[in-house]
Amino acid sequence: MKVSYHGHSVVKIETNGKTIIIDPFITGNNSTDLDATNLKVDVILLTHGHNDHVGDTVGLAKKNNALVIAPFELAEFIGWQGVNVHPMHIGGKHDFEFGTVKLTPAFHGSSYTNYETKEITYTGMPSGILFTSEGKTIYHAGDTALFSDLKLIGERNIIDVAFLPIGDNFTMGPEDAVLAAEWLHAKKVVPIHYNTFPVIEQDPVSFVQKLNTDVGLVLKPGEGINL
Repeated sequence: MKVSYHGHSVVKIETNGKTIIIDPFITGNNSTDLDATNLKVDVILLTHGHNDHVGDTVGLAKKNNALVIAPFELAEFIGWQGVNVHPMHIGGKHDFEFGTVKLTPAFHGSSYTNYETKEITYTGMPSGILFTSEGKTIYHAGDTALFSDLKLIGERNIIDVAFLPIGDNFTMGPEDAVLAAEWLHAKKVVPIHYNTFPVIEQDPVSFVQKLNTDVGLVLKPGEGINL
């Protein structure tokens, strides 16, 4: 299995002959190395409905006939746009041919904004994602504050890689993310959701240096690891 980071909160997983992408905010994302016009994906996983996470989901799904997996209300919203969806909800788990997806809590908001009509569509509860395939587990926290149930997630799962937001302002900042990493006991921790906008500028190297062990790993957009 190969796992790679592509700026903001975009994570790509290649496993069992499938390409899976999480929160594909590509168009308008100056921090990504991806090009939505030629990206091939089989599955799209969404943590919540904010524009900088839904991103290019509809276009990518239609072009690639990809399956979109998301919390129920967000899946319905995406499905109404002519996309094949599989709705889930927090605490739920489902076994797919390419791996197992379980949604976890996240403390944040979830809505999609149409800036032309100035309309905001509620898209249910935000979530994190536990993805397991080939005997490895990846945790994508989505956008979230620090919350104590991260301890439970760490106790109940052997996490090979955890992707944690560090941008502050909209999510937990570096200090809270350090504590989250300690609770999760992940073998590797990769910072995400930083430096895309001025308000979330952070130093990822400084963050990983604050971790108690050598688990911290800064990935530049396009870089990945093999599990």
